Amino acid sequence: MHRNDDIDNLEKMTVEQDRLQSVNQGISRRAVLRWAGLGVVGMAGSGLVLAGCAQQPAESAPQDASTAVVTTTALYTYRAHSAGVAALAWSPEGQRIASGGYDHSVQVWDAANGGHALTYGRHIADVWTIAWSPDGKRIASGSNDHSVQVWDAAAGSHLFTYQGHSDWVTGLMWSPDGKRIASGSADHTVQVWDAATGGHVFTYRGHTNNVNAVAWSPDGKRIASGGVDHTVQVWDAAAGDHLLTYRGHTDYVNTVAWSPDGRRIASGGGTHGATQDRSVQVWDATAGNHVFTYSGHARELRQIAWSPDGQRIASGSSDKTVQVWDALNGGHIFIYRGHTDEVFAVGWSPDSKDIASGSLDKTVQVWAAK
Repeated sequence: MHRNDDIDNLEKMTVEQDRLQSVNQGISRRAVLRWAGLGVVGMAGSGLVLAGCAQQPAESAPQDASTAVVTTTALYTYRAHSAGVAALAWSPEGQRIASGGYDHSVQVWDAANGGHALTYGRHIADVWTIAWSPDGKRIASGSNDHSVQVWDAAAGSHLFTYQGHSDWVTGLMWSPDGKRIASGSADHTVQVWDAATGGHVFTYRGHTNNVNAVAWSPDGKRIASGGVDHTVQVWDAAAGDHLLTYRGHTDYVNTVAWSPDGRRIASGGGTHGATQDRSVQVWDATAGNHVFTYSGHARELRQIAWSPDGQRIASGSSDKTVQVWDALNGGHIFIYRGHTDEVFAVGWSPDSKDIASGSLDKTVQVWAAK
């Protein structure tokens, strides 16, 4: 990943303006737009997902997005950030969203209408990654300042700082039981540490270049990490022993996500040299066998997210779009074109009904996914 120094000079809106707009328009507008969105997306689903289709996934066929439904309709837009948004995460109960980015802040706000709740500003550099604890009580954020900060999600009070990395922290995730955190860094390592105290547990050194993303398996037994060395590596979460390496990408791996059942992993490619990897690849999480490739984006992938119901995958890209597609066969469903700059972050609501997307246009937009 590289910092984008050419962020659009869009009109700056204050937190108070956003709060008032949310209060006056957010709830009723959300209800109306959700009703409208359900009709549009429902037609897309009925037209592209056929009841009689075989359940075996397609093999590496590029997907035709020409028949996809395209929407620019957001339920609401959160505009309190003063610079590009690089990370976001829904709270486990779905009532709040945390977002962070180039303004060095982490902000927490109401997922129902975009009303601002609190701002946490302890980082002294760009915030690249955010994750809620499974119980929703804490938030961890990783930054170019080489630190991970953990803080109280309700009050915003600082709990502790983890400073085990010697370079940018570009990915992090809590273990499913909330006891540990894994963080990946441009120092080529993934480190696992105690989420209660910040005490170091072990360091994984399997990558030969920057680590861009980490993801904990749903059963808590494995961790996947993707990096600039073009690989995704899977390893034992308890001991750090290497389990497998996936080498299907021809360029940077910027993002990884497990399926909710833990059987598959999706990984997204970046673009650095002449290879131009702009694909999302889905593969078997145990054997490393390739399942299918989705190649609908025009530029590199920034983040992917598997829907909690396991049916769909959303992918955000530097092409300014979020695309949603069938997780079983790679069939394209629809494209969201609401942003005016690169999309760096995507996340599903816990009920799989909404998607939040964060962009270098300084906004987070929430829109109906079905």
